[in-house]
Amino acid sequence: MDVTEVENNLNPVGGVFYSPPVRQYGIVARTGRNGENRKEIEMKALYVKLMTASFALVLSAGAALIFSMTSGAAPAWAFSERSGKLHVEKECSEYKGTPGQFCTITASNVAPIKVNSKVYYVQAAGTPAGLLDSNVVLDAGAGSRAFGRCSVDLSTNTGLCTFSDGTGQLAGFQARINVTSLGGPNYGWNGTYSFSSGRQRD
Repeated sequence: MDVTEVENNLNPVGGVFYSPPVRQYGIVARTGRNGENRKEIEMKALYVKLMTASFALVLSAGAALIFSMTSGAAPAWAFSERSGKLHVEKECSEYKGTPGQFCTITASNVAPIKVNSKVYYVQAAGTPAGLLDSNVVLDAGAGSRAFGRCSVDLSTNTGLCTFSDGTGQLAGFQARINVTSLGGPNYGWNGTYSFSSGRQRD
């Protein structure tokens, strides 16, 4: 740069001294003598960096969600309640002791065991005498089932049910449940439950 070019760069233009353009993150601006435009370009560059980082974070989260959906892996929220106390009520007006008959769930504090789920009894009541001792299938619909066994004293309507596994939302379901009479055809299930590691599905 010769003397004339230096002088031209130092000559005021419209009352503001001219300096060569500044380029940062693809943004071009000319700075004045007091550096005000330089601060402006730095702020714009910072904004571009923040927006780029935010966009990358959104892409990463979206990719993780797509992977979990396509791979069959359950998202984190499916494991938020993997064990705890179980409180269920069922209504058994449809059950007369014959194999294949059922009771209907009317209340439940375990999300996969939905209201209107059915509990099917495989064996007949009375064998052995005075007992209901049967394999059971808890059918919550949409392929979600739990498999266990119940033994109930028919003279007191109290007993024990245990579950060892399941499918769908009830995959890995395990429970130990005390059976009590609530009056009429209504019964209570109270006990503990858990889902074995990595088995519960959304």
